[in-house]
Amino acid sequence: MTQSINKNLSITAPLSSAQVSGSVMACMLKTEEHVNNSGIEYALLELIRYRVSLINGCAYCIDMHFKEALAAGETAQRMASLSIWREAPYYTDKERVLLNWAEALTDLPHGGVTHEEFRLREATMALKAYFSDKEVSELTLAVIQINAWNRLAKTFDFDVGSFEVAG
Repeated sequence: MTQSINKNLSITAPLSSAQVSGSVMACMLKTEEHVNNSGIEYALLELIRYRVSLINGCAYCIDMHFKEALAAGETAQRMASLSIWREAPYYTDKERVLLNWAEALTDLPHGGVTHEEFRLREATMALKAYFSDKEVSELTLAVIQINAWNRLAKTFDFDVGSFEVAG
């Protein structure tokens, strides 16, 4: 599949979703099942998944988690505003702490002690006001998992727009 960027440049996706190894998909799905059964509220998981996918620019996952969140009762207004959650008045303090932490964990620095590392430590400490150590571990895995899905979907050119919420 070729996407035309401009007249002089085009990008061809080297791999299709059909080329993902079955064992890789099984591993990803097993981790996904663990995250979904971790006891963390589904609505919070979908906020994480959607926000991280926005940061990573994963069109397939953005489409999927927008649809999943709406089907689970989330509002279109809140989903559409996740890229500006700091300015939007309709997120709880708990959600704000979680979104800040997910962003900090997704945007890791490239070596050395940096402002971003300090931000991650601060965000993790704030998270502990709302979540137990076990929940922080589970939420960490949820962020790692959606980052992995984003990279897999982008690398293997998943069919954007094809996701349908299960009946």
